[in-house]
Amino acid sequence: MNIFIDLFLTFSRIGVLTFGGGYAMLPILQREVVENKNWATDEELVDYYAIGQTTPGIIAVNTSTFIGQKQRGALGGIVATLGFVFPSYIIITLISMFMQNFSELAIIQNAFAGIRVSVYILILNAVLKLWKNSVVDKIGIFIFALVFILSVSTSWSPVIFIILAAFIGVATKLQEGRRQQK
Repeated sequence: MNIFIDLFLTFSRIGVLTFGGGYAMLPILQREVVENKNWATDEELVDYYAIGQTTPGIIAVNTSTFIGQKQRGALGGIVATLGFVFPSYIIITLISMFMQNFSELAIIQNAFAGIRVSVYILILNAVLKLWKNSVVDKIGIFIFALVFILSVSTSWSPVIFIILAAFIGVATKLQEGRRQQK
């Protein structure tokens, strides 16, 4: 199959199955992009997510752009991005046409309450998968604990946490390199 068609269809499928935003899509993205298509490794996916969170735009869209660009350059990035947003555009357009008429119905409100619960579980699942590949040593545990505590106790931007974590990671590796040279 043409890689551009494959990129578009794969990201369309991911886009149509994603409820709850970028974090909720991680398990689906990991299965499709890492396990099924081998377009990225788990480590690359984590890196794309981190970069996607620090750049303007939606994490999921940014991640699809990075993966498409890795496969076929700028055009691949554009095709993957269009594939991801196309189903959402169609669905949101249809929902917005009818939502005003039905949003007060108890069945609709209950459906959204159920969807919210399942999205939380998908996010937790994504966190656990990322944990296995990211928090692998004492410094990883330290960074996790620091960022967790700061994110709960402050209203700082996630960009600050990512920059802080990057700084700690670089400083730690430089320090380890100096110790090995001695």
